[in-house]
Amino acid sequence: MSKVVVDIAASLDGFVAGPNQSADAPLGEGAETVLHQWMFDAAEENAPEVAAIIDAGAFIMGRNMFGPGRGEWDLTWRGWWGEEPPYHGPVFVLTHYERPPLEMAGGTTFHFVTGGITEALHLAREAAGDRNISVAGGAATVNQFLAAGLVDELRLHVAPVLLGEGERLFDGVGRTRLTQIEARQTSLVTHLRYAVRLG
Repeated sequence: MSKVVVDIAASLDGFVAGPNQSADAPLGEGAETVLHQWMFDAAEENAPEVAAIIDAGAFIMGRNMFGPGRGEWDLTWRGWWGEEPPYHGPVFVLTHYERPPLEMAGGTTFHFVTGGITEALHLAREAAGDRNISVAGGAATVNQFLAAGLVDELRLHVAPVLLGEGERLFDGVGRTRLTQIEARQTSLVTHLRYAVRLG
C-alpha cells in the first residue's frame, strides 16, 4: 500500500526557506545554496536520497512552492523548473484560485486544487496507485499534513547551518511521535528518516 511521505531539506534550526522569498529568491535570501548544496555539489555521494525525492507516484505542494504569485493566477507562470520539471508525474498544487491543469514536458502535469489538503490527498491517492505520495513542501503545507496526522514517513535532510529566520518546519504541528528508521551522514548533510504517528 502506498505511503504519504514528506521529503524536505531544512536548516539545523528547522527552517526550510529563508526570509523574503521572491521570484529572484524562491527559497528566501541565502537559503538555496546552503539548504540544497548537497544535491548539486555532492550529488553522487547523496544519490540514493536525491533519487528517492522524485520516486513517487504523485506529489503535493503548496502554491508558494509552485510560484511567487498571490491572488489570481498569472497564466504565463509555469513554475520554477523550466519546461521539464523533475517530477515526471502528477503534481497537485494547493491554492485558493482555480486554474486549468498545466501539462509540461517529461510527463509532469500540475493540477490546481482548491479543496484543501483532504481533496489533494484523495486526488493524489487515485493518481499514485500503489506508489508513494510525496508532500514536497513548503513548510506550511508539510505542517498541515503533519498536524492532521496524514504523514506516514518523514525524510528530513538537515544542512549544517542556522538560518535564524524564515519558514519554519513543525510550527503548529503539536505532539507527534517519530520512530527513527535511518540516519546517514554525508559531507554536506545528515539524512534522517522517521515513521510518524500522533500522540
